[in-house]
Amino acid sequence: MKKPFKNPFRHHRAKNRNKPRGYSPTQIICVSFVIVIALGTLLLSLPIASRYGRMRVIDAMFTATSATCVTGLVVRDTWTQFTAFGQAVILVLIQVGGLGLVTLTSFFALAMRRRMGFRDLRVLGESVSADGYAQAKDVLRIVVGLAALFEGIGILLLLFAFVPQFGPEGIWVSVFTAISAFCNAGFDLFGQFGAYSSLVPYVHNYYVQAVVMFMIIAGGLGFMVWVELIQYPKKRKLSLHARVVLIFSVLLWVGGAALIGLMEWNNPASMGGLSVSDKIMASLFQSVSTRTAGMNTIDLAACGPITKLLMSVLQFIGAAPGSTGGGVKVTTFAVLFLTIRSVAQGRDDCVIADHHIESKTVYRALTIIVIGALAAFGSAVVVYYNTSDAVSVIDAIFESCSAFGTVGLSVGVTARLKDGAKLLYMAVMFMGRVGPVSLAMSLTAKPDDNKRKIMPVGHINVG
Repeated sequence: MKKPFKNPFRHHRAKNRNKPRGYSPTQIICVSFVIVIALGTLLLSLPIASRYGRMRVIDAMFTATSATCVTGLVVRDTWTQFTAFGQAVILVLIQVGGLGLVTLTSFFALAMRRRMGFRDLRVLGESVSADGYAQAKDVLRIVVGLAALFEGIGILLLLFAFVPQFGPEGIWVSVFTAISAFCNAGFDLFGQFGAYSSLVPYVHNYYVQAVVMFMIIAGGLGFMVWVELIQYPKKRKLSLHARVVLIFSVLLWVGGAALIGLMEWNNPASMGGLSVSDKIMASLFQSVSTRTAGMNTIDLAACGPITKLLMSVLQFIGAAPGSTGGGVKVTTFAVLFLTIRSVAQGRDDCVIADHHIESKTVYRALTIIVIGALAAFGSAVVVYYNTSDAVSVIDAIFESCSAFGTVGLSVGVTARLKDGAKLLYMAVMFMGRVGPVSLAMSLTAKPDDNKRKIMPVGHINVG
């Protein structure tokens, strides 16, 4: 009697089927940020990093998280607390966080002509927001090239303002300010005029404000939008994505400036004592900076509660996808806003400029905003009930939206945080940098989650 034939590869295949798969690109990117934050914490904890002895580990970790997530919220003033070494560590964290560790390591790997496998390209494509893995390397070169170009321009322009004022130290101030502004980080070295002063001493200096605004916009528009703008004279065409980013960014900048100026025009504690031109410039600067840059030329703590609420919304929306900024992203807000408009017009789908938007894009936009809102307002509730009575509800909301949007603007709440609240804000900043949906997927997604399943149609009445 013949023995039944046994497939020698059967067991092997079954074994491989049960073998855990590798990490997803999103998980690798999240882990890379954690590694950078850990290294930054170690370096900022060293005595050589601080002017006044060794910094507490929790405060060093908060600073490292804020710098890596290009936020700008600080528990200690950067210039007052840190030595040149500590400031250099923060600047490196800002640069790595702004472009992403995966982006930088991939760039140096390509520069050394190391071959990248398919898995490397997948991670890189996720990091630089490339449409396909094939174009990931081209996008990488564009990202690093544009970053170097814009930062170089910003440093050069700021040298004319800071070198005459600070002498040789002005070179370092120009480098730090340009990179921080381009990466939408919000860190500054102007604490020598007074702790946490930011750009308030330059409220009458339109040149410095204009250069910093240019750097913020350059980093916040997104690299691929800049590529399309550079190629526009040849192609005479912009993609739907680029048009949505540009239109809604301008609307938010101009609309935000108009509302901030209107509400704070006669407030003597913020901009009431400024000239008309100073008020207009300060309003525009604050509107641009509130979209994740984290620098200010007026006293934000003295602003009215409605102004703080408006700024909280702008911070929550944030910059464009594929940029150095954070927030839920301007395109996410645009898709949700235009979906509401389409439904109000009796349409079944979201339509933008005669283009049908896929339902999965609408679902993702809604998910990002809901998760982001839960993170921002949930942390605001915790902070409000765990800090001193001096913190108002609107201040807690403002600071939490600043943390989630990786903005860095502060009305003084962060300086009062207890250790537990600092850990909470670190988690919120991390979520805001890597993206709420990306973080949720990296923690919960399973290999078979994306497989299509045939399910019965369910009917629910809404509205």
